[in-house]
Amino acid sequence: MKVLLLNAGSSSLKFELMEMKNEKVLIKGVCEKIGSEQSFVKWQTCEDNNVKEKDIELKSHRDAFYFIKNLIFDEALGYLKNPGDISAIGHRVVHGGKYFKSAQPIDDEVLRDIQELTELAPLHNQASLDVIFLCCEFFGRGILQVAVFDTSFYFNMPPKSYMYGIPYKYYEKYGIRKYGFHGTSHNFVSQECAKMLNRNLQDLKIISCHLGNGCSITAIDKGKAIDTSMGFTPLDGIIMGTRCGSLDSSVVTFIEEKESLLPKEVNEILNRESGLLGISGISNDDREIIKAIEKGNKRAILAHEMMDYQIIKYIGAYSAAMNGLDALIFTAGIGENQWVHRETVCENLSFMGIRIDKGVNKEKILGKTGEISDKESKIRVFVIATNEELMIARETVKCLRIKEQGE
Repeated sequence: MKVLLLNAGSSSLKFELMEMKNEKVLIKGVCEKIGSEQSFVKWQTCEDNNVKEKDIELKSHRDAFYFIKNLIFDEALGYLKNPGDISAIGHRVVHGGKYFKSAQPIDDEVLRDIQELTELAPLHNQASLDVIFLCCEFFGRGILQVAVFDTSFYFNMPPKSYMYGIPYKYYEKYGIRKYGFHGTSHNFVSQECAKMLNRNLQDLKIISCHLGNGCSITAIDKGKAIDTSMGFTPLDGIIMGTRCGSLDSSVVTFIEEKESLLPKEVNEILNRESGLLGISGISNDDREIIKAIEKGNKRAILAHEMMDYQIIKYIGAYSAAMNGLDALIFTAGIGENQWVHRETVCENLSFMGIRIDKGVNKEKILGKTGEISDKESKIRVFVIATNEELMIARETVKCLRIKEQGE
C-alpha cells in the first residue's frame, strides 16, 4: 500500500511517497520559495541518500505539484506506473477550528469548512486547498484524500486554557478561542519521548518546543495537550521567523491609526514582516541571524535574546501549570539544529534542576537526535526529530481502513 503525503506551506510544498507495509519512505522532498525567482526543489530516494537539488521556476503550487507528480511517476525510479498505484493521499491542514477533532476524509463539506477557516490561517489553509484540488484534478475524485489537522491535538484542551478574556458572546458567535498548531509534531515527539524514557506516556509531564520558522510550545500532561503558545491563529506565542508572537492588542489599533492602514495591511505586517526578520532587519532564517551575531550585529543579538527569553518564560509557566515536569523536548528546524538556543534556554532553567551535557548538545544537529541532559539533571532533555509526515500517513491509513470496512 502506497500513500502520498503532501504538506503545503505558503511558499513551499513538502512531499513523501511511503510504502505503508513497513512505513518505508520511497522518495521525499520539498519545493521551496514557490512564487519567487529563487525557487528550487530538493529530493532524495530510499536507494540514494544523496540529496538532489534543482533550480526551477515554480510560479505557483500548481507548478510544484506537477513537478512532484512527474518525479514520483518517473519510469526510471519505478515507484509508480499509474495513478491507481496510490491508495490514498494525506494532507497536512493547519487550521481545523471548531470542526475537526481528528483526521477526516475529504468531501465537499470538509472542503467548505477548511475554506471558511482560511482567514484564521491565511498563510496555510488556502495553500492546502489548492493542493487538494490539484490532486482531484490529476487523480480524480475517486481517490481517498485525508485532511490531518494541526489543531486536532488541542481540541480537548480545558476551557481555562483556550478561552480569552473577551465577552463570551464572541466565542459563541465566532468561535474565538485558542486553537493551537503544530499538533501533529507535538503529538509525535511526545510519543517518541515516552519510548526513549521507556515509560508510559500517560505517566509523563512533557513540554515540547517546536522551533522553526514557525514556533510553538506545548504542555502535555498524561499524553494530552493542556496548553500551547499559539492561539486563535498561528500568530500568537513567541516571536518566529516573520511572525510577531504575543503582543498587546492595542499595538494593532495604534499602528492602524498612526499609519492609516487597513486591518489586512496590519495583518500582513504582523505575519510577514515581524519576528526575527522585523527585529534583526536581516532575515527570517535563524542561520543568517547567527552569522550576523558572530559579526557583532546588535539587532541580530537582540532577536536571539528575545526568542530565547520567551521560550524560557513559557517553559517555566507550563511547568507550573502542570505542577511538575519530567521531560523537555526540542524539535523542528531550529530546535533540532541550533544547539546555541538549547544551551541558552537550559542554562536559564538551572533553578529547575535542568543540566545538559554541552558537548553532547553541540553534537545533536543534522538529524542526530537523543538525550542531551547529563546524569545530574532532574529533568530529562531531548532533541527529537519531528516526523509529521509519518503521523499523517498513519492517520490516513486509519481513515482508509474505516472506509474499507464500511464498503
